[in-house]
Amino acid sequence: MSKSSSTHPNGWSSGDSSNGMSQHESSHGGDTPEPAVYVAPDVAKREEKHVIRSKFLAFFVLLLAASGAATATYVLMKEEQHDDFATSFAGLASEVSTVSRQKIDQWLVALDTYSTFIASEAEADVNSSWPFVLIPDFSKKSEKILELLGLVKRPLLVLSALVREDLKDDYESFVLESAPTWYKSSLDNEGNKFTVDELMNVTVPFVHGYNYNATTKVWTPIPTTTRGSVLPILHRHPIEPSNTGLVTTSLDMHALPEISELFQASLVSLHPSLGFTQSVETSEGPNFGQAVVDSQIVQPVIANGEVVGMIWLRLPWREFFDNLNVDGLVDMIAVLRSSCKLNFGKYDLRDIDPGEADDFANALSFSIRASGAVFLGLIDAHDAQYDEHVISRPFWESGVSEEQFPEGGCVPKLTLDLYPTKELEETFYTVKPTSYTSVVLAIFVFTSLVFLLYDYFVGRRQRKFMDRIVKQDQIVSNVFPTAIRDRLYENGHKGSDEDGFLDPLGGSGGAPLADLFPETTIVFADIAGFTAWASAREPAQVFILLETIYGGFDRHAYRHGVFKVETVGDCYVAVAGLPEPDKDHAVAVCRFARDCMKTMKDTTLKLEVLLGPDTSDLELRVGIHR
Repeated sequence: MSKSSSTHPNGWSSGDSSNGMSQHESSHGGDTPEPAVYVAPDVAKREEKHVIRSKFLAFFVLLLAASGAATATYVLMKEEQHDDFATSFAGLASEVSTVSRQKIDQWLVALDTYSTFIASEAEADVNSSWPFVLIPDFSKKSEKILELLGLVKRPLLVLSALVREDLKDDYESFVLESAPTWYKSSLDNEGNKFTVDELMNVTVPFVHGYNYNATTKVWTPIPTTTRGSVLPILHRHPIEPSNTGLVTTSLDMHALPEISELFQASLVSLHPSLGFTQSVETSEGPNFGQAVVDSQIVQPVIANGEVVGMIWLRLPWREFFDNLNVDGLVDMIAVLRSSCKLNFGKYDLRDIDPGEADDFANALSFSIRASGAVFLGLIDAHDAQYDEHVISRPFWESGVSEEQFPEGGCVPKLTLDLYPTKELEETFYTVKPTSYTSVVLAIFVFTSLVFLLYDYFVGRRQRKFMDRIVKQDQIVSNVFPTAIRDRLYENGHKGSDEDGFLDPLGGSGGAPLADLFPETTIVFADIAGFTAWASAREPAQVFILLETIYGGFDRHAYRHGVFKVETVGDCYVAVAGLPEPDKDHAVAVCRFARDCMKTMKDTTLKLEVLLGPDTSDLELRVGIHR
């Protein structure tokens, strides 16, 4: 048979029935059942589980709140830093854009003033007329203008006269006659290491362009093939041989496509034109032979309402961006865009494949820093992730429409786009978000620790409280049947002491719990000769006898469904038929009494050695009443 267990009416449970007998079977021929074991009320376990679930829920909510608050703090601080970065860059870039526009406007105004001054000087000389004019001290005056513009690195300022085709031969003769005079004036002003004779030896005696042999790397001057007016160089500052090994006197500027287009725009607008082109660093130094990008400014010279020549200024764009004088200037990318593609004509020193020019398109980039500008290349070098932060401003417009421009030409227009860099953005991203997030987390961690500490003390108090309740329940279960105990608990709220513990009597003024059981059998059992025996024994020996005998009676009571009422000295009182009705109550009591008498006999024999020889003389007297 399988193992089974049951609960005694007064709150005790039996052990496993190892002999396979039913709880109502006789103990004859079987093992003695295990003593009843107290079972704590299930409500304590249920409440404890509920409290644990509540704690986990509270801790989980606290963890979610901490995570959410920390994440929100970090994200908001990051967004604040990003907004600060965007706002600061926008303000700084706008200032750079404004200063750049003001600076180029100052250059154009200065060149316009200079062209007016040159036209006035030529008109004041009654013995000369355009294009046969010489400007006294051109080198000295040009140097003053360049200083006014703040240009000290590789400046090149050229004056060209517009010569009609029918005057070209006369102009060539004029240049050969007058060149030594203005060569000497320029050399005296510049302190140049060359002599007049050396410069005359490298002067081309006719209006010309150049043919470049990429194999021999030799520049060969060729007569200009331009039909119509030509634009030969008359004066130049500084006066020295160019990268061709020749001076540029009589070099036709119309032969340079990028200059010709700008001059065409100035012819129409009668205003300066601005562009850029590529060249090669020719000055001895670390950048010698490297490609650079030059600004090209063409300023028309106007006399009597007509364009009679032009002033051409060339210098590296890097020098323009080097000296913007903007407070707080930090790393940013400047992209200068032209409406016209860069022209890599036959005067370009670099060997470029036909398709390579398309890669450079119409943009050049600089890194602008407080320490100076760095040329990044003929490309758009900005980081695409900063497209949304671009500050774009018109840099220069010619004011010429496409209808006014010669067919096939490009109307020049420049735009300056400014972009931030990763380095600039990182200066705004500090540890502030991490610090604030750490503070928020620390607050939640501290709160959690306080919560755990509080929970620990509350739990300790609750455990003490539950221990008292369990002990009380154990006592009540020993005294009252289960049904009576449960009724006491149900009515406990009607009468409890100031500590909230159960008043077994039902509370002050409450009616006692009393039920009528008409069908019961009562059994009384006492030990014959106990008084005399106990008087000759130690209290401990008396306790051993009673504990052993009554412990056996308790087990038999449990087996037969008999309710133990009380023990008074050596008298054991029990009843069957209550608190749960039992039609076989008399039979159960008889069987209980039989087993108790056998246990009495067996126990006294076993204890005789321990408690004395007359212990086995003790007998059990049993009385039964139905």
